[in-house]
Amino acid sequence: MRDDAGNEVLLGLGANEGEPVAQLAAAVQALSAVVRIGGVSSVWRSEPVGFAEQADFYNVVVRGWTGLEPPALLAAAQGVEAALGRRRSFANAPRTMDVDLLAYGERVMRTAELTLPHPRLHLRGFVLYPLVEVAPEWTHPVLLRTARELLSSADALERVERVGALPGSGAPLAPARPPG
Repeated sequence: MRDDAGNEVLLGLGANEGEPVAQLAAAVQALSAVVRIGGVSSVWRSEPVGFAEQADFYNVVVRGWTGLEPPALLAAAQGVEAALGRRRSFANAPRTMDVDLLAYGERVMRTAELTLPHPRLHLRGFVLYPLVEVAPEWTHPVLLRTARELLSSADALERVERVGALPGSGAPLAPARPPG
């Protein structure tokens, strides 16, 4: 979907080092320089996936619009990660900030740097629960199912629990479990 500000984008943000909730708020603020923010989910706490010997993650999904093309938006997201102290060490490592480009309009693409939509978004509770809050009727351009349908049909997901609104986001509190 396009509007006057460009293509609809969905971004997944997560952190588990430092002050994760404050870092999520700072990341949303920083991203607002390149994305017109239309919605920010509640904060959701989840158990780590992949490398289990680390602290729980705190996650949000941001819905917005941008005129940037996907590679430029990815570069901007990586700039936000770096500004918030992200160091890349190994896959699924603890981090101060992770910004994933989940979807960019109805674009489907695969390059060495970026796959759209995100190849594992439909397998991750820490993405699906907040995604259903901000865009329940968003339709996956490959699987052709809405976010709500993806959540309701997902196999066993990692432990995910709603924490509350992101400070300063103005996001309303949502039900403990999104309908679906």
